[in-house]
Amino acid sequence: MDVPDHSLTRRSAVTGALAVPLLAACASDEEPAGPAASSSAGATSTTAPSPGGSSEPAGGEPLTSTADIEVGGGRIFPEDNVVVTQPEKGVFKAFDATCTHQQCQVTRVSDGAIGCSCHGSRFSISDGAVEGGPARSPLPEVPITVANGEISLA
Repeated sequence: MDVPDHSLTRRSAVTGALAVPLLAACASDEEPAGPAASSSAGATSTTAPSPGGSSEPAGGEPLTSTADIEVGGGRIFPEDNVVVTQPEKGVFKAFDATCTHQQCQVTRVSDGAIGCSCHGSRFSISDGAVEGGPARSPLPEVPITVANGEISLA
């Protein structure tokens, strides 16, 4: 009677060791639970003037000036984990910069969309809605104030 050889070869060890992490990296089609996956329902207006008509932005230090955000585009602020867009002239929006698919930070704003380089998800600069998967949840809106040509976190 022949006994099967169950010894571990270098090839099977390397193949097995690499396969597990690679499969785990993109195995989940499910959206994560938690703050990054929450809906933007109930978000505050992103174009409201500062309270009381003050000349100072309500959120503290400005992120940027309105002149730095082009119409139809936007800019990512990695240190604040926020992306600010101007979908149409004079309308500014801000969204969480964490992709709702696998929590990579979005990497670009171009052609009217916010893009994530990790797996190719695309989101609308107007409302954060998914324009291309694999993400299935929109980017949550982040409240900002726009006053005196400056954009600040609310």
